[in-house]
Amino acid sequence: QLQLVESGGGLAQSGGSLTLSCAASGSPLDTYTITWFRQAPGEARVGILCISTEHSTNFFEDSVKGRFTISRDNRKNLVTLQMNNRKPEDTGTYYCAGRSNRVCVAQAGFYDYWGHGTQVSVSP
Repeated sequence: QLQLVESGGGLAQSGGSLTLSCAASGSPLDTYTITWFRQAPGEARVGILCISTEHSTNFFEDSVKGRFTISRDNRKNLVTLQMNNRKPEDTGTYYCAGRSNRVCVAQAGFYDYWGHGTQVSVSP
């Protein structure tokens, strides 16, 4: 069974960069599509960026296009979210989630495996 652990969150000012990591264990990562979700305070969890088993990427949120990138290294069992030019609206808890399917989808209900999240705070 896939287990996911996020790391790399923190507090920083707008405009900076931050790298979030999603470490996988318990099952080979190469058979799972991974999506990063963000949950802002008082709001629902929203899918923002996904990488499929074939390494294709899907943006589910236009506000991160040109600023965020996602990558995966199956040998290291690691998925990375690179956040550049951060904005206050990026603030929230970031979760990585996995599904044993090659297709990226934005809806949280399609994901079976979740990490516990890492907090990202961006001040103006």
